[in-house]
Amino acid sequence: MKNYKFGLLSALLILAFNMPLYAQDFKKEQQKEEKAVKAAYKKKEITTAEYEKLMKEQYEIKQKIEKCEKDGVLTSKEKNSINSDLESAKERLEKYKTNAEKY
Repeated sequence: MKNYKFGLLSALLILAFNMPLYAQDFKKEQQKEEKAVKAAYKKKEITTAEYEKLMKEQYEIKQKIEKCEKDGVLTSKEKNSINSDLESAKERLEKYKTNAEKY
């Protein structure tokens, strides 16, 4: 009986400690994307209008991450939504970098 309780307690602790890790990964990924946007603007790879759109998108992603973290639990739907937004932002940055506009 003690082994069962210990196993159950261990599993719950592992799950509890893994939840914030996902949030940290999303935060790190978002910060990395934001830095990439700033670097691309600094190198004149994107226009001012594109920079403003991308930064607004990064702000919205950051707000979404914070909102989803408030209850302390990230559901799979929330994780998928955040991940989708991060991937879209990454693709949009690459698209803007290669659109051949003159600056």
